[in-house]
Amino acid sequence: MTDRPKCGTILTKGEANTTNAERVDTMTKMTYVAALSYVLTNVADLPADVAEKLTALKEQTEKRNSADRKPTKAQLANEGLKAKVLAVLTAEPATVTELMARDEELGALSNQKVSALVNALVEDGKATKTVEKRKSYFALA
Repeated sequence: MTDRPKCGTILTKGEANTTNAERVDTMTKMTYVAALSYVLTNVADLPADVAEKLTALKEQTEKRNSADRKPTKAQLANEGLKAKVLAVLTAEPATVTELMARDEELGALSNQKVSALVNALVEDGKATKTVEKRKSYFALA
């Protein structure tokens, strides 16, 4: 009998995971492309037609993963709302609740939604965020 943990056993810190002992790097996520690459490089007696099909699948998957995607409907709607938030923002810092009170359309949205929009503007460098006594204030950058 081996010391391998049973299926579903949770290993504690410091225990070796013997089920992955044959893998060199267990930290790398096995993706579809990585699996195809592994098979193509490590299986020596692969028939030519199978190798050709796997190579085509790998190329197709890489092409699909690298394709530029157009924004979703929600992302397009958020861009319009970000423009509205920018119009409401001033140089004077204000909370999300104060921003919602300044505009009727923003007031109809949830506090979390407006907060997410303003934080996205901060990440884009179009707004600034300051925190005073655990309260966030936003202003134009």
